[in-house]
Amino acid sequence: MSLSARVLIGLALGIATGLFFGPLVGFLGIAGEAFVRLLQMTVLPYIVVSLVGSLGSLSYGDAASLGKRAGLVLLLLWGIALTLVMAAPLAYPDWPSASFFSHNLVPPENPTSLIDLYIPANPFKALAEAVVPAVVVFTLALGIALIGVENKQPLIDTLASLNAGLTGVMNFVVGLAPYGVFAIGASAAGTMELDDVRGLEVYVAVYVALALALALWILPSVVAALTPLRYRDVLNVGRAAAVTAFATGSVFIVLPVIARRAKEFLEQHDAEEGAAMAVDVVVPTAFNLPSAGKLLGLSFVIFAGWISGFPLTPFDYPGLIATGLASFVGSTFVAIPFLLDVYRIPSDTFQLFVIADQVVGSRFGALVATMHILAITLVTACAMSGRLRLNPLALLRGALIGLLLVVSLLAGIRLAFGVLGSQYDTYTAFAQRDLLLPPTLVRVRSEPETPRPRPPPGDALERIAQRGSIRIGVSRGSLPFAFVNQDGGLVGFDVEMGHQLARDLGVDLEFVMVPREEFAEYLDSRYLDVAMSGLVLNPDKLLEMSVTHSYQSETLAFVVPDHLRHDFRSRDAIRQADPPLRIAVLDVPYYLDKMQRAAPETELVLIPEIESYFEAEPDTYDGLLLTAEAGASWSLIHPRFTVVVPEGARMTVPLVYGVRRGDERILAFLNGWLELKRDDRTIERLYDYWIMGRRPPSKKAPRWSVLRNVLGVGADPHHPDEL
Repeated sequence: MSLSARVLIGLALGIATGLFFGPLVGFLGIAGEAFVRLLQMTVLPYIVVSLVGSLGSLSYGDAASLGKRAGLVLLLLWGIALTLVMAAPLAYPDWPSASFFSHNLVPPENPTSLIDLYIPANPFKALAEAVVPAVVVFTLALGIALIGVENKQPLIDTLASLNAGLTGVMNFVVGLAPYGVFAIGASAAGTMELDDVRGLEVYVAVYVALALALALWILPSVVAALTPLRYRDVLNVGRAAAVTAFATGSVFIVLPVIARRAKEFLEQHDAEEGAAMAVDVVVPTAFNLPSAGKLLGLSFVIFAGWISGFPLTPFDYPGLIATGLASFVGSTFVAIPFLLDVYRIPSDTFQLFVIADQVVGSRFGALVATMHILAITLVTACAMSGRLRLNPLALLRGALIGLLLVVSLLAGIRLAFGVLGSQYDTYTAFAQRDLLLPPTLVRVRSEPETPRPRPPPGDALERIAQRGSIRIGVSRGSLPFAFVNQDGGLVGFDVEMGHQLARDLGVDLEFVMVPREEFAEYLDSRYLDVAMSGLVLNPDKLLEMSVTHSYQSETLAFVVPDHLRHDFRSRDAIRQADPPLRIAVLDVPYYLDKMQRAAPETELVLIPEIESYFEAEPDTYDGLLLTAEAGASWSLIHPRFTVVVPEGARMTVPLVYGVRRGDERILAFLNGWLELKRDDRTIERLYDYWIMGRRPPSKKAPRWSVLRNVLGVGADPHHPDEL
């Protein structure tokens, strides 16, 4: 039985094992990781030895010819992949669009530098840290320089011997592929949750369809149309490497396998010696250029625009292609946020890309990338040995079948999801959110008592103990710190902190809705013990009340209509806007002064509350000055708005809790209590849940498996989800 057949059987058995046993076989991931590391062990040495030895043995003319031919093939494959990317919107059904939960758009502190990625100041450091592009650039330079060196043959022979040794190690590791792929497949199938792709069904279906069409038909057909090789031969050569890359989600680790299989196949067809040299140069070089699998990720930008309500038009596609090709030379995790910003698509959709990449993108992208590198290698090698042959009939057949296949897949996806209907929700995931931690006994007053009860004597801690409850003031609509959820419950970050404070004091809890500007009055009258709900520290607060140490910081930002994001991209853009931007601002003198100093050209308009900004007629305001963290929650409720932190204008502000002026005992207590909540990670957990929107681990039955849910082994008979 061939290696590729054994690998396919291993993968199938692994998936079946994972589905049968479920999470019980998760431990097999350790064996899978060991197999991946064994594959990785030979990759960097292979790149250095093969590139230097192969290039060094060529003449300058042969090297130039090789680069020219490989470049033409690369452009052809790029053109095919980008055509499919532009066709992806044909599969999108006619659904109403909505923005997803938005995180802040704070510019990165240390953006990735392409110079650091591709130009190694220290090649040995690049080797040690596995910076593959930098290693390739260094070895290419060394190999080209070696072309003109006299008496180089002893070194070439030594490199050839090293290459043979590496091939022996690689052959041994590849022989373990069926077992390694079995372990990886069992672990993945046993632990992956279907909930991971919720909200991404359309993108996942389109991506998988295009990836399979490229890997299994289009790329092999291109090779068959340009060389004497048959379609079936190309699939046989790449099958083992493609399945291994798919199972591991990495094309990097199968580079030596691609090279070995390509050279074996070419030798069987009596290719000249130059073909084998071309393989050793083309494989590692092609890996460091955007592959067809990587370029499929561009379709996410189009998807994100469609699902967020700001679809790209065909006039945007040429710019997307040019910008995308340049951006995808580096990491997709750098390129995608950049492209989302360029096309004014809410950047909160990037979190969806991360999920999609983990679930399908890395595996199917590696599958396509493997066939992409193999196609370039085989066509270039045949060209170098004079065996390039254009077969018009094979080209026409491949094009027609490919066109029919892609159109059928995209039309089928559109029809299927059109029948199913929209699965997307604007803000339900946020508005239905309940308290994360166990609550204490609580009473909520929609307004202060009238007349106010006479406060007992003593300081705040004495009053709390005598009353048997702590009375906390919160402001209405202070998303995400204090607000009423869809079920009518008072929830939010500071509401949770209030519950924990009451629990730690051993008293009941009472929340009172108080206008933010009246906090100081109710604290001074001793009616309130503490004021919460996202209080931003400023000089006015210091004059009105005593405040705790900061429990977290926020970033000043603008909440703007999505189509105006570009106008707020930087401090200079805000200043140079014509006509001047009209900015809504809450009546906080400190921030009014900051805004006037930073952008005196803007027109500032005071508004009484945040809701009035969103309820105003369109074009009344250009933006709202708020914090990015609070603005993110408002943009979820009002999806046509997003958050922008201008470049060069980043400013953080601290959040505090307020108490009555001079009430030092409770102030000291709260400061110490906040330190305890930092140390036990309460603040971190609540920040992840309410600010970052991360879901906590769900308390549900173990993942479905045949063993548990069909045969009933280990199932809880009292749990309906397990039977």
